[in-house]
Amino acid sequence: MKNIAVILAGGKGERLGYQLPKQFVKIAGKMIIEHTLDVFQNHNKISEIFIVGGENDIVLYENIVNNNRFSKVKKILIGGDNRSKSSLSAINASPEDCNLIFHDAVRPLVSERIIDDCINALQNYNAVDVAIPATDTIIQVKNQKIIKIPNRSKVYRGQTPQAFRIETIRKAYSLAIQDADFQATDDCGVVKKYLPDELIHVVKGEPFNLKLTHEEDLFLIDKLFQVRSIQLSEINSIELDKLENKVVVVFGGHYGIGKEIVKICRFNNSKVYSFSRTQNNTNISKVNDVKRALKEVYSKEGKINHIVNTAGVLDKQSIVNMDYQTINSSIQVNYLGNVILSKESFKYLEETNGSLLLFTSSSYTRGRAMYSIYSSLKAATVNLVQALSSEWEDFHIRINCINPQRTKTPMRVSNFGNEDPLTLLKPQEVARVSVNTLLSSISGQVIDVKKTKQNNKLSNVIEK
Repeated sequence: MKNIAVILAGGKGERLGYQLPKQFVKIAGKMIIEHTLDVFQNHNKISEIFIVGGENDIVLYENIVNNNRFSKVKKILIGGDNRSKSSLSAINASPEDCNLIFHDAVRPLVSERIIDDCINALQNYNAVDVAIPATDTIIQVKNQKIIKIPNRSKVYRGQTPQAFRIETIRKAYSLAIQDADFQATDDCGVVKKYLPDELIHVVKGEPFNLKLTHEEDLFLIDKLFQVRSIQLSEINSIELDKLENKVVVVFGGHYGIGKEIVKICRFNNSKVYSFSRTQNNTNISKVNDVKRALKEVYSKEGKINHIVNTAGVLDKQSIVNMDYQTINSSIQVNYLGNVILSKESFKYLEETNGSLLLFTSSSYTRGRAMYSIYSSLKAATVNLVQALSSEWEDFHIRINCINPQRTKTPMRVSNFGNEDPLTLLKPQEVARVSVNTLLSSISGQVIDVKKTKQNNKLSNVIEK
């Protein structure tokens, strides 16, 4: 059964107070609708995507699809002046044998798991909704007086997507349009009213699956993107044979995670070059060193496809106990090095539509005692990645950063001593995810790598 995602993008953003429709507001380097389309484009159970938008925005949607190479977008349809008319536009344009998955364009944080659950539920039900339990007490008001307080345990907050077998949603709408008083705010409401005997299954939603409606929502979604991690299933399926004959440059490739990235690239027949202070006297914080290294590789190979920076230093102590030389060194290596590498990498990666990979730390989400300099620089790295993702979008250069959980590296050992190895990631695990990220189509993202049984198995395979 073909699964068609219908992205409802007819909003005008009046409540948000923006001149642009809210789906075109940029967050984390991309328009809201680009983030949403990314999710469905990369979902392996979605066959096609229909965009339903305003008549005046059709050309803009066409440019978005072309610039992002959204190959699954097969139709860009003109919607109506309300939700139900836009849904009906997609229904009328759909084939006879398919499932329709309706989703708000301004819910960009929908997860792969929610989409999976909706599609799987259609094997047993004809209509599926997504909702989360209400956490606040719900009151029914008339003339500013409470007339009813429903039992909170039975009240849920609806989200999208909403999924249907085509014959069910088509039948519901065929009855609805005959009703002179027809009004609807969502598609499950149409099914419930006009096909009262049809069971609507409810899939568990997520609090992060927010809809951009008010200005405060924009702030929250922006922050959630900042701390959001890509699900590993979105990148672990990348085929490493794509590395063959690619030219990869790794700064900090002499030890730890960088060393393991070099190993994976070499094993998969890429031409990999490693630079570090101990290996070939290359300091990431010195412009001339970075220029020399990249120029050397380019003069030999004639191209550079991927660039990685794993170089970093950690001085775990309070700021009042740090001398200025140590502080300056940390800033130079942990942040300025990323800035220099980004600036110097651009002309090489523009030629190949390549990718740049930087590294952050779990401390970036909140400043921690004894990590004040380190954690603030890692937060700056995340902002740098998200900003450059937007700046480089038209040049088709991808940039992401890896956020590994505690990993057994020489830097970790020198600061924490001997820790239980069962509580630490192996460098091979982080390296595998890092290489897959280089090869993926994502950009401007923070990719968390956490300790899991799946990663343990993966690491054992890599070691063998």
